[in-house]
This record gives sequence, structure tokens and C-alpha cells, in this order.
Amino acid sequence: MAMVLLVRHGQAAFGSDHYDRLSDRGRQQARWLGEHLASLGVLPVRAVAGSLARQRDTAAELLEAMGLTDRVQLDEDPGLDEYDGESLYRAHTGGADQLAHQRRDFRDYWRAFREAMQRWSEDGLSDVPESWASFGARVRRAVDTASAGAGREDTILMVSSGGAIGRLIADLMQAPASAAIELNLQFRNTGLCELIVGRGTLRLLSYNSIPHLDHPARRHAITFA
Repeated sequence: MAMVLLVRHGQAAFGSDHYDRLSDRGRQQARWLGEHLASLGVLPVRAVAGSLARQRDTAAELLEAMGLTDRVQLDEDPGLDEYDGESLYRAHTGGADQLAHQRRDFRDYWRAFREAMQRWSEDGLSDVPESWASFGARVRRAVDTASAGAGREDTILMVSSGGAIGRLIADLMQAPASAAIELNLQFRNTGLCELIVGRGTLRLLSYNSIPHLDHPARRHAITFA
């Protein structure tokens, strides 16, 4: 059966004025993962990333480290984009400044953000760009589109974000929204999921693995934001 390798983007600039860009560490995480996949002989027939800079740049670093920049075209599908966290946060807090809250009280910020996610999943927020249901539907549609027509031995490489991947995995496991939120918040940068595609189904094989970082010399490079 075909395999989808679904990767979260590398570390971005969390807590800065411009989050949607990879840090130097995020680029290194992606290169290490690309080198690991190349060592296994992985040759994707297709590579797809969301439209966000941190997603596209992670995918580009992966392909370059795999030596595939000139062999595999990188396509873009905004269906893999992350939800608009700032809009959710503002809708929940009445317009509070997300970045200022992050810098002032990190733990309190994440508590409020988790509450915002839960309210969103219960259709309890107004004036947000998309519903919880439409978010899940577009992510699944993007994965289905990328894997359509894949052959039995084909591999598809996809790069997205923690919330989008967590939402997809929870749906595959028929888990509640609370599980999708937990999966989102525990997802490591350049964490890898393996999905099996075949006979009209999509099944989870592995979740959030980091074989490229899982040894002492690279433990410092494990990040979550």
C-alpha cells in the first residue's frame, strides 16, 4: 500500500513579531530529517506543503537534504495550512493581544489558548475564519488529493502543522476534539507520521516520531513550537 509521510514544520519564530518563518534550528531539524529519509532510500513520487512559509521552507530543506530538489516537484496546497490561532485567541479573550500575553505569562497564555481551542471545537466562538468542522474537512481533503492515484509502493511526502496533523489523526482514530487538541499541543517540530493509503482508506501507522533527533548529540534540538 502507498505511504504518506506527514511532517510537522521545523521550529518557527514563536514569541516573535513574525512567527511564520523557520529559525536556524528549524532549518537544521528539517535537514537532519531529510538526511535520515535519504539514508533509508525514501524516494517520494510527490511532495506537497501548505502555503505557509514555515511549511514550504521545511519541505524545501527536506528535499534538498534528500538530494531531490531537481527530481521531485514541490506542490502547494493551502488545505494543509494551520488554523488561524491568533483569530481564535482574540475571539476567546475579547481581543487580547496574543503576543503580549505570550511574553507576559507563558503558562497562562497556553491555558487560555487551550480554552480557545476547546470552545472553537464546540462552535462556541464567533467571528473566526473557519469552523472546527471545515478545518478538519479541508485537511483531510488535502491528504486525499495528494494521495489520489498513488501506486502500491509509492511514497508521498507532505509538510503541514501540528494542529492540522493532530486534527487529522484524531479523526482517523475517531477520537473526540479534546484528543485533537492534545495531539496538537504535544507535536514536536519535524515530528513524522506514517499513514497507509489503500482501498479508499487512510490508516495511522506511526505518530510524532523523531528518529533524526533521537540520540544524545541532538536532544537539544527537540522543540515543540
